[in-house]
Amino acid sequence: MSAGEWAGLIAAIALVLLVVLLAVPLLKLGRTLDEATLTIRQAREQAMPILGQASTTVAHVNSNLERVDDITGNAANVSSNVAALTSVVAATIGSPLIKVAAFSYGVRSAARKKREGQAVVDANRAAKDERRARRAARRAA
Repeated sequence: MSAGEWAGLIAAIALVLLVVLLAVPLLKLGRTLDEATLTIRQAREQAMPILGQASTTVAHVNSNLERVDDITGNAANVSSNVAALTSVVAATIGSPLIKVAAFSYGVRSAARKKREGQAVVDANRAAKDERRARRAARRAA
């Protein structure tokens, strides 16, 4: 055997070793891909019922939201009716009540001023009577 044949034999053995060394990770990668495929298939199979239940739940929630929309519409209707009723009551009863309150305030004010005025008149009369009594007492003395 010549040196060239030895070199060819060594190159062939090296190539076989390289193929064997590369085959092991490729086989492991193939098994990993098989497991990943199996896991994805199982996840899909388990997700389908969950998605079905989720769509059913969303349908129920939508129907309940429609009811809530009806309820809020009715509540808005009621509040506008109450506002209208309040304005009617304020217009029919409020104006006379304000007039009565203003009249009673005027009467109380007048009565207070009359009492205060009467007290001033009484005080002036008492002072005048006192001055007359002093003058009369000086003249008599």
